[in-house]
Amino acid sequence: MALQPTLALRQITAALLLLAGLTGHAFAKPHAKALKTVSHKAAPHKASTRGTAYGKTTEAMALADELAQQYNLPKAWVREQISKAQHLKGVPKMVLPPTVPTAKNWRAYRERFIESRRIDAGTQFWQTHQSALTRAEQTYGVPAEMIVGIIGVETFYGQNMGNYRVLDALTTLTLNFPASHPRAVERQAFFKSELGHFLVQANSQDDASATGSFAGAMGWPQFMPSSVAKFAVDFDGDGRIDLRNSPVDAIGSVANYFKAFGWQTGMPTHYPVGFDEARVDKPTLLAPDILPSFSVSNFTAKGAVLDEQAQKHNGPLALVELFNGDDAPSYVAGTDNFYVVTRYNWSSYYAMVVIELGQAVAQQMRR
Repeated sequence: MALQPTLALRQITAALLLLAGLTGHAFAKPHAKALKTVSHKAAPHKASTRGTAYGKTTEAMALADELAQQYNLPKAWVREQISKAQHLKGVPKMVLPPTVPTAKNWRAYRERFIESRRIDAGTQFWQTHQSALTRAEQTYGVPAEMIVGIIGVETFYGQNMGNYRVLDALTTLTLNFPASHPRAVERQAFFKSELGHFLVQANSQDDASATGSFAGAMGWPQFMPSSVAKFAVDFDGDGRIDLRNSPVDAIGSVANYFKAFGWQTGMPTHYPVGFDEARVDKPTLLAPDILPSFSVSNFTAKGAVLDEQAQKHNGPLALVELFNGDDAPSYVAGTDNFYVVTRYNWSSYYAMVVIELGQAVAQQMRR
């Protein structure tokens, strides 16, 4: 990624997206190479997703001309699409950090996702698509439960894929990104890049009506356009990639995403961890944040206590801290695979809830 937000900003934004019920790859790495794209049917718009068209204003046409040149698209076609894009006044507010920050609470956050309705829906999804999940695991080495966890957290198994036209959302966040945001220039550039990728995909399908989240994430797995370009696959073999209407394509695409970011087959995502309070050096253990940086021997030398399985781990570990409001934090020892899950959405809370939802569905499948 050319410009990455700070970890704190990533986690704030990830939390905002999760609270909105649409997580997605709003801040995943953009990629330049365009592949096949998604085919969508436009969903009915709610009043809150409508706005005034930008029309042929100087600013809109300048953006259109820039994107047409940068992405080698027909100038007249891009001008037409941008002129039709609607300014969604409420969207810029959604990307702003909360005016009054709330204390992070892992247990409360977990309860929103690890609940019976979502576990039941995940079980039904797994039963319906068991062959595709098995094939994805065999092809990419990513366990079915991780794919099931992602799709369940992202869209409640296709029930909440977003009702904003992606063209409107991305144009709004390109032309009207709030200047008060602490990383406004960087974020505006990110959304402009995503808009360019989306237009490439819309042009190849002759359809710019795709809908998604307020940040432009699409389909069952909530891929941003750059992630569609880089990671989406035609897993059902019908000759096109359709992340909105083909859960099988979504399954393969999520698995491909994990593999691309270095998922290691058979490696746990995390281990339980305790502390030898007499010698624990938490500041040093927490300094790299969730990036695995310590060998098992170095990890334990700094006062972390691991069980027998974790002591045999071959690879670096990270101390992952999860706050519980006013109560004591929870901790786990995160592996390289835990870090891979956070590449989907840069939040350790997100990664843990994906992992635990997948585990809960897997446990119900075994009953």
